Amino acid sequence: AMWVVVYIAEGLFAKERAHQLLEENGIVCKTKPLYKNRPDEKNSYQISVLQSEAEEAMALFLENGF
Repeated sequence: AMWVVVYIAEGLFAKERAHQLLEENGIVCKTKPLYKNRPDEKNSYQISVLQSEAEEAMALFLENGF
């Protein structure tokens, strides 16, 4: 399956919010820190979803003020 990055979350709280939003809407996602030597709270995270759900995920982020 093809995974695509649909959002870059700035910080741990934003990552958790994005993950929760997708999960609540039945979209499976993967999160990956962008920087190796940075504390979790200050890191940025790639949020990836399956290509088939990318459009829906991006629409959810827009509708929810991300």
